[in-house]
Amino acid sequence: MTAPGTRAEASAEDTDDLDVEEALALVRDAHKEPRDDSADDGTGQASAPAARSSGARPAEPHRATPWPQAREAAARAARAARSRARRAPVSVPLGDALGLALAAPLDALTDLPSFDTSAMDGWAVAGPGPWQVREEGVLAGHAQPGPLTDGEAVRIATGARIPADTTAVLRSEHGRIDAQGRLHTTREMLHGQDIRPRGQECRSGDQLLPVGALVTPAVLGLAAAAGYDTVTVVPRPRAEVLVLGDELLTAGLPHDGLIRDALGPMLPSWLRALGADVLAVRRIGDDAKALQKAVTRSAADLIVTTGGTAAGPVDHVHPVLERVGAELLVDGVKVRPGHPMLLARTKDHQHLVGLPGNPLAAVSGLLTLAEPLLRTLAAHPAPEPYTLPLREAVHGHPHDTRLIPVVLRGDQAVPLHYNGPAMLRGIAAADALAVVPPGGTRQGEEAELLDLPWATAGIGVCFT
Repeated sequence: MTAPGTRAEASAEDTDDLDVEEALALVRDAHKEPRDDSADDGTGQASAPAARSSGARPAEPHRATPWPQAREAAARAARAARSRARRAPVSVPLGDALGLALAAPLDALTDLPSFDTSAMDGWAVAGPGPWQVREEGVLAGHAQPGPLTDGEAVRIATGARIPADTTAVLRSEHGRIDAQGRLHTTREMLHGQDIRPRGQECRSGDQLLPVGALVTPAVLGLAAAAGYDTVTVVPRPRAEVLVLGDELLTAGLPHDGLIRDALGPMLPSWLRALGADVLAVRRIGDDAKALQKAVTRSAADLIVTTGGTAAGPVDHVHPVLERVGAELLVDGVKVRPGHPMLLARTKDHQHLVGLPGNPLAAVSGLLTLAEPLLRTLAAHPAPEPYTLPLREAVHGHPHDTRLIPVVLRGDQAVPLHYNGPAMLRGIAAADALAVVPPGGTRQGEEAELLDLPWATAGIGVCFT
C-alpha cells in the first residue's frame, strides 16, 4: 500500500510511451527545478486495470481517460445520481444556508421597504420653507408619527417612518435654524427628495432570486430583509473519507519506515470547501475486508479513498469494487500528477472517488473528479473557465495534461516549484492550479486555471 510521501522512484507509466529522445528530454527538464516529477502519481505502479476477478492484468494495455473527459464524466455521473436519488429539498435557518443552492424561488414576502422611510438624518418638511419645527422627533422603529401641515417640519432619523403629507426630507447638512427657531434650506430641494417610497425595491410576491441561485452573505441579507427565517435549498452532498495504509502515523515524527498521514487532516476540510458535509473520516489500513465493509455500509453520496488504486499486493480498491458490484466509470486519467485516480458508481445514488496516495496527486484527483461531482450534486453552476499567461515556461508530459500550482501576480500566473506528486509545499502557497496541455506551455502563453476554494491573491510565500 502506498501513501502520502512514500517514495519518488521513476515510474514505468511515465516512460512506457516515450522514445529515447523524449525520455532524455524529460530527464534534462527534471533537473531545472527542485521536484520529483519522475515519481509515480502515488502508487509506484503502472496505470490501474479495470475491476477484475483474478487480479491479473488484462492482455491489452489499459487506456486512461483524457483529463477534460474525466471531469465531464464526473459531472454526468452526478446528474444521473441526482435524478435517481430524488433527494428532497430541505428548509434550513438562514444561518445554515450559506453556500447552498436555492431549491425554491426567493419571492418577496412583503414590500421593500414596507413603508415610506427617510433615507437620511434631517427634517421631514411639508410645503415650501421656512418651516416651524416640532419639538418631538421621529426615530426608526417607532409608531407612525402624526401628519405634517404646510410650513411644518419635524426632526427625523434614517430609516424612520415618513409622516403623512411630507414633501421631502431635508438633510441635516442642508438646513439651518434661525433665531426665531425656523428651519431654512441652504440649497434647492426637490419634491420627494431623500424619501424611500414603499415598494421601491420590490413588491410583495416579486421574485427576488430564481431556483439554483447560490446563497451568499448578500443573499442572506436580502432574504432576511424580505421576511424569511428559513430558505428552501438543495441539501449538501454527504461525503465519507476512508484513509488506507498501514504505514501512516497520526501524530509525531516519521520513524522506522512509518510516515505521517497528510491526507486524513487535509481531505475533510477540502471536501467541506467544495460544499460537502463530511460524515466521517475512517482509518482502514491495508485491510480488504474492512474496506469492503466500510464501502457497503456507507450512507454517503461520495466515498473518497486514499491510495490503493493500482495493482500492488495491498492495493485493494479495485478488487473490493468488483466484489461489491461497482461500475467503473473512470479508471485512470491522463493527468500528472494523479494518473491512477478512479471514479466508480457503487450504488444508484452513491459514487466512490479513489485518490492516489501521494498528496499532490490526491489534490489533482479531488479537482478532477470530486469537485465536478460534488458541485453537480449540490446544483452549483460550473465556474466560468478563465486563463492567464504564465510568467515562465512549463514543460509538459508528452501525452498527458499536467496540473501545476501557481500564484497569481497581477495579470500573470507564476508557476511554483516543489510540485512533485508527493509534495505539498507548492500547493500550500498556491492560489490555483494551471492546466498545462501535453507538450507544455511557453513563457507568456495563456493557461486555463482552476481556482482553489479558499484562494486569495498575495500569499507571501512563493517558491519560484
